[in-house]
Amino acid sequence: MRPHTPHKTSQVRAEQIILFRASNEIFAISSGSVQEVRSVDSVAGAPVAVGEPALKKVRHAIRRGDKNVYVVNTAIHFGLRPSAPALVFLLRKSRVALLVDSIEKMTTMTRLQALPRAFCNEEQTWYRGLTVLDQNVVPVVDPAGFVTPEELSLLDAATGSGKLTEFGNAVGAESAI
Repeated sequence: MRPHTPHKTSQVRAEQIILFRASNEIFAISSGSVQEVRSVDSVAGAPVAVGEPALKKVRHAIRRGDKNVYVVNTAIHFGLRPSAPALVFLLRKSRVALLVDSIEKMTTMTRLQALPRAFCNEEQTWYRGLTVLDQNVVPVVDPAGFVTPEELSLLDAATGSGKLTEFGNAVGAESAI
C-alpha cells in the first residue's frame, strides 16, 4: 500500500508591477525590470541629443560610463498624444530608459493573460500580455519591446557618427530630456 500523498495545489505566481501613465493611459511594467526611477530633472549622467529622424520616440540619450542609455518617450512609442513626462524609468540590464508621466501605484499581478489576436505586428513585441486590476484591463509592457535590436544599431550608428550633441554642464541640461 502506498502512503497517501497530499494533492499539489497550483501556486499562484505573484509579480510586483508598477502602474504608470503615459498620455493619460495606464500601463504596467514589472518592478523587477526597473532599476531606477528618477525625475526628469535629476537624471544622472551627461544628457545628449539624438538626431535620428527615423526614430522620433528617441530624442535623447544619457551617457552612463562608456555607453549611451536611450530615452524612449512612451507616449510617442505607443502612438499616443505627446505629453509632458515627469519621470524616467532606467531599465535593468538594458540600454533603454522610459519617459513616463507619472506612477499610478505599485501593486501585485497574479495573472497574465496572453494578448488577443487583435494585437498584431509590432504591438506583439510591445506587450507581455494583459492583466486585470480592479476590474480594469491593463496592458503589461515588455521592457525589451521599446527598442528593437535593429533600432539600437541605428541609434548606435547615429550617435557614433558625430550626430551626438552633448548638452554639457549647462544650467537646465537635465530638464532638456
